[in-house]
Amino acid sequence: MPNPYTLTDIELDALLTDDAPWGDATSWGLGISALPGRMHFCARHAQVVCGSEEAARMGLLRGLKIDSAVVPSGTAVEPGTPLLTLSGRAADLHRVWKPAQTLMEYAGGIASATAELLAAARRGNPRVRVACTRKHLPGSKSLSVKAILCGGAAPHRLGISDTLLVFAEHRAFLGDLPPDQAVARLKQAWPERQVVVEVASADEAALWMDAGADVIQLEKCSPEVVAQVVARAGTRHCQIAVAGGVNAGNAQAYAATGAQILVSSAPYQGAPRDVGVTVEAISSPAPG
Repeated sequence: MPNPYTLTDIELDALLTDDAPWGDATSWGLGISALPGRMHFCARHAQVVCGSEEAARMGLLRGLKIDSAVVPSGTAVEPGTPLLTLSGRAADLHRVWKPAQTLMEYAGGIASATAELLAAARRGNPRVRVACTRKHLPGSKSLSVKAILCGGAAPHRLGISDTLLVFAEHRAFLGDLPPDQAVARLKQAWPERQVVVEVASADEAALWMDAGADVIQLEKCSPEVVAQVVARAGTRHCQIAVAGGVNAGNAQAYAATGAQILVSSAPYQGAPRDVGVTVEAISSPAPG
């Protein structure tokens, strides 16, 4: 998937400042801060690239120049693929090095794990969609959402302020309010929003499907139960989503049930994909 957006300068500058609030002490101590150099980033592992635009922007924010084409986020690459080259003062190269490298490695890990999950799911159903939850590391929403988009998934929820997902924990406060009235109340309050209801059994799914829910989200149900609910939904205007423990190992079986959406947090635990960095001095031209 192509790059959907780039993190803001405020976010990137905060990452750079966190690592080097007062510059590179080693470069200053060695007296090499102003010497010219070049820094190359390349993929050590096969991966879906993510964060390359941010790495390039970090360089610009610290006065470096971009010396090569930037491989776009969302690009699948093989080991050894050059991703980005920056040049400038040694001190500035060292200030950018680790924040940029680490951001690309973690984002690439999430994007690659997302792509692997989607590929597994589509072996069961070529039209199934994968949506990733908001259970990313707190504070990493901008990067995590970009990474799952680059891997081919969609955000399940960007937050609870404008999405309607009725959990059992909400229903605990509804007393004797019938399901159809609960759905009607939500649609009256939020007429342009879909009503999603999470359930834990086929019987609960039938109850809320009959009540008019737009999406039934089955939590930790077996593929057999999911298939039953999909069959009951038939041609109704009601999508079936599967959540709870969905991963690359079981995605194919869940997708084969006919559920339209697989909801997962697994990509956020994807191992970072190594990005190699080499730094070289640029020789000054000899006097004429």
